[in-house]
Amino acid sequence: MCGIVGYIGARNVPSVLLGSLWRLEYRGYDSSGIAVISNSELIIRKVPGRLSELEELIKSKPVSGELGIGHTRWATHGLPQENNTHPLLDCNEEIALVVNGIIENFLTLKDELESRGHIFRSLTDSEVIVHLIEENIDKGLVEAVRSAVKKLVGNFAFAAIRISERNRIVCARHDAPLICCFNAEEAAVASDISGVVSIFDEVIYIPNDSIVILGRGKCQITNFGGKEIKVAPRKVMIEIKDIDKGHFPHFMLKEIHEQPKVLHDIVSARIVDSQVQLGDELRLSATELKKISRILIQACGTSWHAGLVGKYIIEKFARIHTEVDISSEFRYRDAVLDSDTLVMAISQSGETADTIAGLREAKVKFLKVLSIVNVLQSSIHRESDGIIDIMAGPEIGVASTKAYTAEIVNLYFLALYLGLLRGFVSKSELKQHFAALEKVPAQVEQILCLENDIKKIAQAFCDARDFLFL
Repeated sequence: MCGIVGYIGARNVPSVLLGSLWRLEYRGYDSSGIAVISNSELIIRKVPGRLSELEELIKSKPVSGELGIGHTRWATHGLPQENNTHPLLDCNEEIALVVNGIIENFLTLKDELESRGHIFRSLTDSEVIVHLIEENIDKGLVEAVRSAVKKLVGNFAFAAIRISERNRIVCARHDAPLICCFNAEEAAVASDISGVVSIFDEVIYIPNDSIVILGRGKCQITNFGGKEIKVAPRKVMIEIKDIDKGHFPHFMLKEIHEQPKVLHDIVSARIVDSQVQLGDELRLSATELKKISRILIQACGTSWHAGLVGKYIIEKFARIHTEVDISSEFRYRDAVLDSDTLVMAISQSGETADTIAGLREAKVKFLKVLSIVNVLQSSIHRESDGIIDIMAGPEIGVASTKAYTAEIVNLYFLALYLGLLRGFVSKSELKQHFAALEKVPAQVEQILCLENDIKKIAQAFCDARDFLFL
């Protein structure tokens, strides 16, 4: 997944963009670039390579300006070459665009645009957007973006700037994450909160199918039809230290070592006055939960594996038949579901595309959806009937560690809660489970103390070509 950022304000624009892109690096990328408007010039700096290479390019060819946009690209359409690297330009090189997403109908749109004289410089699917904007740019950037999004099929979040409109960044979002922030003097947009955490205290989670107009100290949000939407800003709940490696060589190792604290925090929050406390956003009553005759867990990747463990735990303690589907299968297989089925979505990011689609499929069938999610105010959080906060804190490493163990512990507490409601777990048994769960953080800490021994074992077997697990 790509990362996009944009900034308008009095700070050093390239420096802000680079800093934001570094904090979005965890999303994965193979090329990077920025576009800055300086006076009446649109300046592009981009490289098919690491952010460090982009940083060196900007040092050797300095740039400054009033506003800019930036991008880290993970190639899907077109190799990681400079011509395919964002920002992308229109034919007249007056509009710059950065995109996260997939445009499914880009071939049809590209044929139509080329037949009308547009010249494409890249092999990306995203470039059709900047040419669609160009076609209506005489109406202004906002209306041109509004016209363009109506022709797109797929999922996307993008930010666009125009030389002759140096007072604004125009963004759009459909089924891809995007947040924005502003204060009295500046404004910014990013794929997620990590990109802006060092600058702003409050964040706006942009609703789906919205267009955003950012200016200095301004943020206007409308739907695709032009109707203004009021969205209250929320306090930024993470700090720079939460997304910094600290003394660890990489995020994965840091997050492995954060597990004891994460698990301690979960256990402390879930056991209150000798009862299971699943949080204020559960929003499903005891009466509703007692009626459940079947649970269908749908998730992807690591969260799917957590769901497999959850199936065993829920069936053991709550005696509820539980199935686990990969979200990409669930969304298409037209499962037979009745009104007493609870659909559960598990997602660390809360923005997993197939899991969101599965959630929406369940909602179309008028089913209740309970989600276990780590990023509050994410799409899955906002669209679910009830929420259990994973409480793992920001997970930057691509390979999930602390979120996985946190998901399992939360599933354990959910199973105990359902078992208690349904009469399959007694209060004395609950007390025993609590005692066992309270020991888990220290037990994980003991395992982490064996790090040197684990390294020796890893070195002994790292060259093995096959492992057999029985």
